[in-house]
Amino acid sequence: MHEEPAVEVHGLVKRYGSKTAVDGLDLTVATGGVTAVLGPNGAGKTTTIETCEGYRRPDAGTVRVLGLDPVADSAALRPRVGVMLQSGGIYAGARAEEMLRHTASLHAHPLDVDALIERLGLGDCGRTTYRRLSGGQQQRLSLAMAVVGRPELVFLDEPTAGLDPQARHATWALVRELRTDGVTVVLTTHYMDEAEQLADDVAIVDGGKVVAQDSPEKLCRGGAENTLRFSGRPGLDLASLLKALPADSAAVEPTPGTYRVNGRVDPQLLATVTAWCAQHGVMPDRITVERHTLEDVFLELTGKELRG
Repeated sequence: MHEEPAVEVHGLVKRYGSKTAVDGLDLTVATGGVTAVLGPNGAGKTTTIETCEGYRRPDAGTVRVLGLDPVADSAALRPRVGVMLQSGGIYAGARAEEMLRHTASLHAHPLDVDALIERLGLGDCGRTTYRRLSGGQQQRLSLAMAVVGRPELVFLDEPTAGLDPQARHATWALVRELRTDGVTVVLTTHYMDEAEQLADDVAIVDGGKVVAQDSPEKLCRGGAENTLRFSGRPGLDLASLLKALPADSAAVEPTPGTYRVNGRVDPQLLATVTAWCAQHGVMPDRITVERHTLEDVFLELTGKELRG
């Protein structure tokens, strides 16, 4: 049976005065996977996520979260959806462990609070008030509060911003566990490696619209051509190599004895190049394939760096 998407956004428009922050945006989040929403500052991604969370009302378009309207049905959605709040949404005078245990008590089948405290390294700050926690501790507490109720869907906003490498990898491990348990994760991040490591699906937002959405592998494959490089003796007959390669390929010798083949680099092209080398008595050295990265795709689509 085909599972309904966890989030469906169609034609979303959101304006602030004369500024249109979101301009007819479409976004689908598959159930049970990790979807990363990437976009340069001001692209409209934060407004889109806040609308999905029920904090903003659309000016036009429809938003459905777990099949419900996030504004009209907020009471029904609250126990089913986890939201990682930034500092503005948490009472600054409350103690860390107190807040986490209170949040857990609101849910029928919460995670083990002590185990969650231990795995996110929050053991030292249980009696510390929120305002006295470091930025990294605040981040980890916000994450714990978002997931402690075993939500069906969780929105994680920059979950590893300001974290040290150890805490970052612990967060990644937790996100992977959530996915294994069937939880749908919507992740916004400024770290491209985080999106590549965690996401099943990536949506790139720019100018208030989703300009591309697919798996990281397919987005990278659909971008600029990949490159295969190898070394051999200088002056090889590249005309005969080109005859063996697919029609849209190119082969050049940029410096004597180094060769570059551009085109759709797949197992078939690699086999063609090595077979051609064998026929011509060439022992290719240092064969490398340069893949188009997610960062390349992002720059091509938006013309901007992700971090800025």
